[in-house]
Amino acid sequence: MAIQHAVLALLARGPSYGYELKGEFESAVGPQWGPLNIGHLYQILDRLSRDGLVVAERQPQPVKPDRVVYEITDDGRAELDRWLGAPSPRSGGFRDDFFLKVTAAARSGSASTVRGVLGNQRGHLLRELRNLDGLRRAEKDPVVVLLLAAASRHVEADLAFVDDAESVLLADGGTLLATIAANRRPAEPPATDEPGAARAAG
Repeated sequence: MAIQHAVLALLARGPSYGYELKGEFESAVGPQWGPLNIGHLYQILDRLSRDGLVVAERQPQPVKPDRVVYEITDDGRAELDRWLGAPSPRSGGFRDDFFLKVTAAARSGSASTVRGVLGNQRGHLLRELRNLDGLRRAEKDPVVVLLLAAASRHVEADLAFVDDAESVLLADGGTLLATIAANRRPAEPPATDEPGAARAAG
């Protein structure tokens, strides 16, 4: 996730310090993101500072410890512009824990296992969808409403995949699952050009 670029975007509006940035980030992206870990934020700020994208200035306070205020540099603004101008590929590709569960359940050959995996995921997604819908109705910030709607669309797409998996894997009463379970690929024989293969054969 490009949180460092979101931090640059916040600093483009003016200098700020750690806890202020944390609050501004959480307010800007909405509740569906969850809280930003302050330790992680300071790691990001340290990295941005090392890369010359922000500068840090320690400001003394009368009672509290010194406050470190961060300001975006010209290089930071150029990097922010570069990021905003580039498309955003999925950070993890299409690797997904649930895809692996469906794969494992299907190759078990058990219709009840597949049904359980799909049913559990459907229930989880429906609860997530209701939660997002409630958050969206209560939210006033139009950008956050838009982000919550986008999150809902992601959940709806996941629900559609659950429906697809159910219709493909369970529609024929288990015949396809039995075929999938029976068609295990045989282990590959060891390559003959591996070191020691000729000695082992002889």
